[in-house]
Amino acid sequence: MTKEIEKAVSFTVTKHKGQLRKSGEPYSVHPILVASFVAHFGGDEVMVVAALLHDVVEDTCCSIDDVRGDFSPEVAVLVEGLTKIMEIREDQLIPSTSNEKLVSSALTFRKMLLASIKDVRVLVIKLCDRLHNMLTLGALRDAKQQRISEETLVVYVPIAHRLGISSIKNTLEDLSFMYILPNEYNKIDAYLQEEKQQLQLKLNHFIDKVTTLMLRNGFNEGDFVIYKRIKHYYSIYLKMQRKGVSIEEVLDLLAIRIVVNKPNDCYRALGVIHQHFNPLISRFKDYISLSKENGYQTIHTTVFDDKSIIEAQIRTHDMHHTAEYGVAAHWKYKTGGLNPKLGWLSDLTLQDEDSENIEEFYQYAKDSLFSEDIAVFSPRGDIFTLPRGATVLDFAYEVHTEVGMHTKEAYVNKQKVPLLTELKNGDIVRIVTSKEAHFRCSWANSVITGKARSAIKQNCRQKIKEINQRVAIDILVAIFNVRENKLLAWLASENLTKKIFKAATDSIYLQDVVNALKKYPKSDSLLFPLLKIDRYKIKKQKFENIVIYSNHKVENVEFDYCCHPKRGDDIVGFKKGSDVIVHHKLCEKASKLMEHKDEMIFVKWTRNAPHRYKLIVSIENKRGSLASFLFYLAKMQINLVTIELGKSEDGHADYFELVIELPEGADSTHIRESIKMRYKLIEFISLNDAYKK
Repeated sequence: MTKEIEKAVSFTVTKHKGQLRKSGEPYSVHPILVASFVAHFGGDEVMVVAALLHDVVEDTCCSIDDVRGDFSPEVAVLVEGLTKIMEIREDQLIPSTSNEKLVSSALTFRKMLLASIKDVRVLVIKLCDRLHNMLTLGALRDAKQQRISEETLVVYVPIAHRLGISSIKNTLEDLSFMYILPNEYNKIDAYLQEEKQQLQLKLNHFIDKVTTLMLRNGFNEGDFVIYKRIKHYYSIYLKMQRKGVSIEEVLDLLAIRIVVNKPNDCYRALGVIHQHFNPLISRFKDYISLSKENGYQTIHTTVFDDKSIIEAQIRTHDMHHTAEYGVAAHWKYKTGGLNPKLGWLSDLTLQDEDSENIEEFYQYAKDSLFSEDIAVFSPRGDIFTLPRGATVLDFAYEVHTEVGMHTKEAYVNKQKVPLLTELKNGDIVRIVTSKEAHFRCSWANSVITGKARSAIKQNCRQKIKEINQRVAIDILVAIFNVRENKLLAWLASENLTKKIFKAATDSIYLQDVVNALKKYPKSDSLLFPLLKIDRYKIKKQKFENIVIYSNHKVENVEFDYCCHPKRGDDIVGFKKGSDVIVHHKLCEKASKLMEHKDEMIFVKWTRNAPHRYKLIVSIENKRGSLASFLFYLAKMQINLVTIELGKSEDGHADYFELVIELPEGADSTHIRESIKMRYKLIEFISLNDAYKK
């Protein structure tokens, strides 16, 4: 123990004096054990000291300036970073069933990433802190155990995974699993304890066979080590869930790990295994030639041994250290293996600046942290890891955001393909770009990676903002019935030019702008002061789904056939006589109408969505019966959203499943009873609760 570490131990014991943990032990035991974990994972003196001090600023009278005064600036930077990642306090605890859970986890995620961008060591210390908290979670009340475990699984496990620290990742997963789903955990534990002897015998028998075969095929006793293991509980549970099987039906519970000296020895060992045991080729993965982004390198193969199925992992000692300790292995062992790529930290923190909301950022972060299911190549042989299901467009954005934005054509394995073609492992992808940006906002729902989705959404937000600028000016031109250049001069005089885009979506702001500008036409006319009529008073005109704000009377609102905007979509309105035609804001026809300077009007959706209900109704199977039923709904001013047909087994009656919208103020009970009087109503349930969740 160095003098600096001794000084830090004394400092933390003094500062935390009198404080106890929920277990009753002195609080200082916690930072000392966290520092021990950090040292185990190869932390340098600065990391160990920072781990000892990680709670003093938050939980004692000590300030960050006190830390700077007594310890090095480097220690102070790490402690400050750790302090910014606030733990959820018991009085702030959100129930595990709350809809606020995602937001809370996302906030923790963001704090961790922002604090660690300057120094990834902050993340390693924080993971060790959470590891000790999870190991001592039994002292807390059940609700807090559940909540902290959930946060661990969705926040800390993905980061441990991306940093490649599998030993922390696996432990955190199993501990979280134990508290979140105790019944499922106990079932797996009971089975493994009951079968432990048989499973160990199978593993020992297989290891004896492999050892003998390797010694017969050119390996010496000191050339390799074989470890045995039963897969950890949470991975078994996930396998059960994915395949829909019980633990008794999970075939590959057993695994061995062969650790050799050199990369070439990995392939020699693989040859021995495959020559003497039948492999499941679909389960073979070579992460040595196609390493994961977190630096992980290992050959995975699964083989049959008598009636057992056993996974064999083959790696070198350096690869083993990297797999167990991830980014920390390069401090602990000074390995010459692959360094984990940490560019994702920069990507995530840059993304944070552009995120519209925290949930969007969190989704982006989760997608990015788990992007490693398939490996594809550029024509030059560069490797890109992407989540399974990723498209050509995801690949383009992974290469670079600018490449994704300007992608015009794509070729996979030399064949031209659509941009949303799903990629497969090993595909070679060539992207052809154009000078002009080329993207559609609908693509945001088709791409898989957070990077691609975020970039498309960001571009669409910018495009929408530009359209809003155009729409706002056109709406004001129509209100005042003046030429555009005159209106722009008025806006400039009132310093409204930069913010005028808001008038396309904010009715209050629109009225404020009109009030600010209406003095200009009055000053140009001798008649207006005498009439005392406010020609520019904006009136609210409400229709079934749409609200109009205008100084013109509107009789009817229609949706054009070309774009079918849905509630919540960005929309624009064009005045045609006393009617208003509504389009999606990104509709090509709407764009052409704007170019032709068609008269525009302010439109937005009504605040409250119509009440939606799902109906299942049986109708007599004869000609015209369905038309009669739909006419009956129309008479009650009920809007049909969707309809599906299903025939009964005897073929005599047709069952229809419908989603309908009731007019505002309608009595759902009265409507249900009215339908029941004439038709066989099987189900009538509100969908509003589901939408509000």
